[in-house]
Amino acid sequence: MTYVAYVPALFGGFVWDDDQYVTHNPTLTDLSGLQRIWFAPRATPQYYPLVFTTFWAERHAWGLHPVGYHLVNIGLHALNAALLWRVLRRLGVPGAWFAGALFALHPVHVESVAWITERKNVLSTLFYLAAGLTFLRLHRIGEPSVQDATVAPGRRDRGLYWTMFLLFLGALASKTVTCTWPAAALLVLWWKRGWVERRDVTRLTPMFLAGLAMGLWTAWVERRYVGAEGTTWDLSALEQCQLAGRVLCFYVAKLFWPDPLVFIYPRWTIDPGDLRSWAYSAACLAAIAAVWRLRGRIGRGPIVAVLYFVGTLFPALGFFRVYFMQFSFVADHFQYLASIGPIALFAAWASRWNGFRSERVLQALVLVVLGINTWGRATTFLSPAVLWEDTLLKNPDAWIAHNNLGLLLEQESKLDEAERHFRQALALKPDLARVHCNLGSLLADRGDFTAAMEHFHQALHIAPDYADAWYNLATAFARQGDWPQAIEHYRQALQRRPNDADSHFGLGTALKETGDRGGAASEYLEVLRISPDHEGAHRALTALRGGAAP
Repeated sequence: MTYVAYVPALFGGFVWDDDQYVTHNPTLTDLSGLQRIWFAPRATPQYYPLVFTTFWAERHAWGLHPVGYHLVNIGLHALNAALLWRVLRRLGVPGAWFAGALFALHPVHVESVAWITERKNVLSTLFYLAAGLTFLRLHRIGEPSVQDATVAPGRRDRGLYWTMFLLFLGALASKTVTCTWPAAALLVLWWKRGWVERRDVTRLTPMFLAGLAMGLWTAWVERRYVGAEGTTWDLSALEQCQLAGRVLCFYVAKLFWPDPLVFIYPRWTIDPGDLRSWAYSAACLAAIAAVWRLRGRIGRGPIVAVLYFVGTLFPALGFFRVYFMQFSFVADHFQYLASIGPIALFAAWASRWNGFRSERVLQALVLVVLGINTWGRATTFLSPAVLWEDTLLKNPDAWIAHNNLGLLLEQESKLDEAERHFRQALALKPDLARVHCNLGSLLADRGDFTAAMEHFHQALHIAPDYADAWYNLATAFARQGDWPQAIEHYRQALQRRPNDADSHFGLGTALKETGDRGGAASEYLEVLRISPDHEGAHRALTALRGGAAP
């Protein structure tokens, strides 16, 4: 069912930041890259070494053919659905198979499956659920009373414990949101027993510590290197609480009515002074309180599902700085793992529908409707252009969509349309250094260097250490024949990004034009150190040496 619903994704290409993760990722090309994936945390966009290890293996198996990556993502999602079924079945949840099928076919998960970069979600969930299944075996939850007499209980438990621990570390090495797993495990024990023993907490303490360490590391990397720094993320405590309630209500609503689904949702304005906006937080607190108070009548399962949902989503509720939140406070892929709670709750309720036949018919109807919507949603990931056009159709104020669509149109030499999208992006968000650079580059290609350089200077005014702005400004000077200014600005770019082959090559060319052949040769050699296959550097160095091969 999963592969049928995701057929359109198999024809999709690479989108948005798939270039950083796969197509232009230098760590995927050789064994030294594999070593850097694990032992050089800054070598990849995020430190998820298991994810990039799978990309490394695929790069060597089928190169840059996107169908292979899509097949793996869909397969992992299907395995997750099957594992969810088995976990819920052990827990005694009614409708466990239906829950797994809902998880497999729900269109809100398309973003996590059809977007290759989100291998993070599908791979981490595989390890998360496998660790959960091992945890249930360790505590003999859902097992018959008869035990295997050939294996001593102590040895069996030790083996299961270390298997569970390694699986949890695999989940952490794929995505940090899985750090909530130990808390979910304690919730399950409380659900099944009605209490939690000190021994249970002691057993899970190493996992709590590992999750905490990985969470703190990821939060630091998001701020220091990914770019989650600045006034965009400066929310007061009241704003964070108001935002959290709205985010939770949004995700629940999308699970029960997944239309429209947007790659970049509108970014809300948070105003603690608006009393109506507190209705979301009030509704969430009231729902949690109601399920808690009713636990004696309806059982502890519903409150466990609700707390699991809230707890798993907690890192994405606005209390932590997440880079993506500069575009929108919410995204479909944020609730991939958390959605298990509401889905299981709904499946358990749906299993009580009157009559066996009507129950199966209604469940089949729900799955068919979801599958059709998943098929349709998967078609939006066919190409970057289709994705950004669909985003702008549903959210015209998505500045990142305007910017990225402008870049695609510029590559197709549709300069007027590209300029229009760049200017729309700046109208929506004037303080975007990258868009000023993109518009400046387009104007420079048209020969309007005065206007282009104004945008480059504006970009540097917004972000003085923005290497791309220094590089583009240097290139503009070079194209006008002002070699001394080009040299100065290329060096400024290299101070901020020392291993940029393009800046070294531009500097080498500028030095050659001023007669500094030795300096030019040194820069070209630096280019080849960084990028051994750089044809321009090979040709330039050969010319400098009078035709001798470098």
